[in-house]
Amino acid sequence: MNDNHTPSLLAGRRLCFVGAGSMAEAIFRGLIERRLVEPAAISVVNRANNERLRELNETYGVQFAEEPARKDQLIRSADIVVLAMKPKDAGAGIGRVASLISERQLVVSVLAGVSIATIETLLGGPRPIARTMPNTSSTIGLGASGVSFSGSVSGEQREIALALFRAVGIAVEVEERQLEIVTGVSGSGPAYIYYMMEAMIAAGVQGGLTPEASRELTIQTVLGAGEMVRVTGEDPAELRRKVTSPNGATQAAIEKLDAHHFTAGVISAVHRSADRSREMGDELAAKYVPAAGKQG
Repeated sequence: MNDNHTPSLLAGRRLCFVGAGSMAEAIFRGLIERRLVEPAAISVVNRANNERLRELNETYGVQFAEEPARKDQLIRSADIVVLAMKPKDAGAGIGRVASLISERQLVVSVLAGVSIATIETLLGGPRPIARTMPNTSSTIGLGASGVSFSGSVSGEQREIALALFRAVGIAVEVEERQLEIVTGVSGSGPAYIYYMMEAMIAAGVQGGLTPEASRELTIQTVLGAGEMVRVTGEDPAELRRKVTSPNGATQAAIEKLDAHHFTAGVISAVHRSADRSREMGDELAAKYVPAAGKQG
């Protein structure tokens, strides 16, 4: 799964995460647990929640600071600055750190919907920026990320950014305009699967299984289905056909899903996630960067 060049590309790099939410934790936890970056080379800062920073320090050994001057130092000294605050706080958050980020640093954004043009404007000019949309499965090395780059990114920085996310899953370089649909498919995607699993577990319990048994069976079923697609290389539709006997139990179940417009619902959900991501970016651009318009 990992790129062979990942260790050498990331070795010795200092990373600073601006924002201490679940996405930031997923990324650096994956890096640390896979021993690709030393905990001491990772720092995390946020605006006010020092309790959260202390918790991350105790759990992973990452650096943190409560004093403003020390926070500024951690950002300035990093080779890679990861913008990981909540999208609604992005405008003010980037504004607070803009003067601390130099043109030598690689800026990695995991902010849903926030375009490269908006980030550059908020930072005060062109910067080496990798805009990406990973998902929280990065925590266990099974993340899925789409990555786009600004024109200021060097060849080495491009490879570093890709290596960063390939270290915790897969990373695919895409055009920036495609990142919203990446958000809809894989960024929000785990939640769709969890939602389906919730329903399957509930159905099992309603049918008489213990919650524990229903949970175990559901987890293994989802794991097995994903691995079947990956290992066989077959199209999911073909695998579905193979387990759907005419007039059998699976066909009856699929017919019930069709009656509830399952496929249309999933497609609609993916596109709504993409649209909402785009809307959040447009709202930010309109608020902080009127001249940027609706880019990305």
